[in-house]
Amino acid sequence: METAHLAASGVRFADGVAFRIEIPSVEGPDCVRTVLGESERIGVPVRRMSQGSGVTLTTDAELEEMVELASTAGVELSLFARPSAGWGASATARSPLGAAFASAARGGAEVRACLGEIRRAAAFGVRSVLIADLGVLACFGRMRAAGDLPPDMQAKVSAMFPISNPATAEVLVELGADTLNVQTDLDLAQIAAIRSAVEVPLDVYVEAPDNVGGFLRYLELAELVRLVAPVYLKFGLRNAPDVYPAGTHLGSVTTALSAERVRRARVGIEELARSGVDLTTSLPGAAGLAVPVRPNPARLGRNGPTSDTADDVSTSGGGA
Repeated sequence: METAHLAASGVRFADGVAFRIEIPSVEGPDCVRTVLGESERIGVPVRRMSQGSGVTLTTDAELEEMVELASTAGVELSLFARPSAGWGASATARSPLGAAFASAARGGAEVRACLGEIRRAAAFGVRSVLIADLGVLACFGRMRAAGDLPPDMQAKVSAMFPISNPATAEVLVELGADTLNVQTDLDLAQIAAIRSAVEVPLDVYVEAPDNVGGFLRYLELAELVRLVAPVYLKFGLRNAPDVYPAGTHLGSVTTALSAERVRRARVGIEELARSGVDLTTSLPGAAGLAVPVRPNPARLGRNGPTSDTADDVSTSGGGA
């Protein structure tokens, strides 16, 4: 579509840049190592890694290793707060219309479970969580405001939550969202309208996985940066299996997919360069990045946070 008549975004990240690179579906320490290694090898400035299998399906040792790797690299690590109806005992979520319900936290027990995952992630030093349910986001916002979560903890609203218009985006930011995955199939004008309503970073799939459209937007990259900054350019992968929930049984697959996503990001960077876009992007550990922090080892037991650590991030004020 023709977008030359649309005004450029005047908003930027805290360090003044227009875009950052995000690699999604980074499922576990081996994938983190792969992304960081490949990004250095082929020159891709990855500044955020996100995961979809959820905090619960990550062991204590894996959490510690992922935090250590990301913290050392100065790269944001965002972990999904699950469960949801699609992962629980919901027949509706598996029905023909189930996609509309699958990301919701089904019942109070699932809300509490999501908040438990957020508390556990925070205790291990993670400072960004993916949220796909409105109520969970509201509880997150209240907990952070009350001091029951670290003040630098960020909420990244998942692409599984349909952010399809400016009004919805405004509500989510009011509830505590720090960054928004917009609906994957919005055109540039629709995304620009959301940008005009909120100033938080928007997360946009340049290449979408098959289960959310399977399309490629590389030729739109220059206009995407111009209209939507500050924007996280997300490089998913078409013609790739849905690996959620991932695990060691899919290790070779998930690491190969992670490597290819970084290569796709290289394709995107070169397209931006051909379009004359300023390629200046954030340095590792830049302002606004939710880089994980190394927790005090003395406060982490074999089974996760000690009671003192859990008290630091209690549910008081969370409404669940």
